[in-house]
Amino acid sequence: MLGRLAALTLAALVAIPSGTMATESPSREELERWLDAPPEKSAADVNEGQLVFLSKLPAKPVHHHHNFLVITDSTLADGWAQLIQCHQNLDRVPAAQILFSRDRTRDLEISYQHGIESAWVEGNSVQLKNVGPDAWLCIQALSQALRDNQDGTWTLRNGPFMRKFLDGYYPMHVSMNVVIESPRVHFASILPQTQQGFQVWETPGEVSFDAWFEGRLTTELQFASDR
Repeated sequence: MLGRLAALTLAALVAIPSGTMATESPSREELERWLDAPPEKSAADVNEGQLVFLSKLPAKPVHHHHNFLVITDSTLADGWAQLIQCHQNLDRVPAAQILFSRDRTRDLEISYQHGIESAWVEGNSVQLKNVGPDAWLCIQALSQALRDNQDGTWTLRNGPFMRKFLDGYYPMHVSMNVVIESPRVHFASILPQTQQGFQVWETPGEVSFDAWFEGRLTTELQFASDR
């Protein structure tokens, strides 16, 4: 019964919808160590932002960002939904912050943390200090997630999701579940379309996607009126 996004950016950043996460400016050597990236990686191998879905999963765990959203009659009326957003396999950094839209987020709080020396809410942000290995963070809030198109359809737009350090984009795993509790609407479509590296599942009353990619990912889910 919860969900909605934020954007996360680490070091030079990782984004994931309505929030952004940034860190102190580390050296290239520190970034390579945190990312477990080989220093000799050539410039030709670095993704500069173009969206590439991964046909082969990374050998090592990568940052996984998950959101869960419930669409109710109230959400259709005002766009607000309860959010739980979880981050697993966070990159090991000395300091970071997850920034949320001040106008579209309220009642922000940390519901779970593991492997992080300290984490606290500060205004419209979540501040992190000394993110360790196998770190977990879950956040809950109310987020104005859904847009009424005034034509019998609603749009849930997420992103851009990214995991960016300095001049390169690195693999990321993003998933989302949307539960439709209102009998007034049904899932209509999603962009991007299903393909290798971007899977979509639809069951009665629920739609989910799971994405493995490099670069910048934006998703758009459309819902239509049943009346």
